[in-house]
Amino acid sequence: MMSYRPCWAEIDLSAFSRNIQTLQKTLPDSTQLMTVVKANAYGHGSVAIAEAAEKSKVAYLGVSSLEEGVELRKAGLKTPILVLGSLFPFENFPVLFDYQLTPTIASLGAAEALSAEAARRKKDCPIHLEVDTGLGRTGISAAHAVETIQSIAQLPNLVFEGLYTHFASSDVDVEFTRRQTDSFAEIVQTAGKLGVHPRWIHLSNSSGIFRFPTIPATLARPGIALYGVAPYSPLPQSVRLEPVLSFKTRVVFVKMLPQGASVSYARTWTATRPSRVATLAVGYADGLPRLLSNRGEVLIRGQRAPIVGRVTMDMTMVDVTGLPECHVGDEVVLIGKQDTQELRAVEWAAWADTHAYEILCGISARVPRVNHG
Repeated sequence: MMSYRPCWAEIDLSAFSRNIQTLQKTLPDSTQLMTVVKANAYGHGSVAIAEAAEKSKVAYLGVSSLEEGVELRKAGLKTPILVLGSLFPFENFPVLFDYQLTPTIASLGAAEALSAEAARRKKDCPIHLEVDTGLGRTGISAAHAVETIQSIAQLPNLVFEGLYTHFASSDVDVEFTRRQTDSFAEIVQTAGKLGVHPRWIHLSNSSGIFRFPTIPATLARPGIALYGVAPYSPLPQSVRLEPVLSFKTRVVFVKMLPQGASVSYARTWTATRPSRVATLAVGYADGLPRLLSNRGEVLIRGQRAPIVGRVTMDMTMVDVTGLPECHVGDEVVLIGKQDTQELRAVEWAAWADTHAYEILCGISARVPRVNHG
């Protein structure tokens, strides 16, 4: 779709590739990367990001749904793709074969249904089995994992390619993460004694990679760190991640308001002095959280300008009284750098009482992504 409205996101694919290199250097040579590109690559554009990851020769791509996997295959991606999310209902299984996607299996029932479909097609299907060691979301419980692995390994036409778990709090709780790691390692070891040796053993997310780089595994699944956002702070001094996304708009209107005049819906901001207010072509429908009303800031002409009044669906107002040179057409940085100043997604997250994942994923599809690098 053509875009005429001055609101866009710039994606630095070179920075993304360098982040891949940074993460790979943090891990042992025996551990490869699965690039997680779910949720439109955390708002960065899944196809372009996946193509950059493929050029970097990552071992796997990770998506959350069949739809996301199909989009990448239709775009020509050849790298193995793991569907990390649920495949229910099982009538969806034919899509796996049609588009060569690898499923996550989280129950014996799902494995039996997939085995039957594979046998009907006279094809083998690689699978990754998820074990729940503490996240409490999906996956076979640790207590029943070994017996389930043994049962699945005997099913026809299934290739036991991977075994994994999800960390629950590797960014904030080292002790609980160690317990998860020990539980999973014991399951892997016992499975090996039973003759089950999956090629891909994986458990580390972005924070797990930095906190536990030497965990015995053949694959790691970074997400947010790939996009230049630290999964916790402070990271090791040797680690340098580069933000991949910049979010920008332009000033579309400037007006003078007398003291006492109010701005936007519900009149939540009133000028305490004669004020110059600029209107920007961005709103909460683009991904600028309404919670940034009267709290957030933007960059104009290399300086910070406060958001005033309620963020509306398509427009946002900022106080530029201290920027007399600000005019219609000026570029406005919402996330990114301008001159010596920088605004990061984590600042937005603090203002909106959330985290950077939600901020980046929330930049809507109507905002065009402009790729470079």
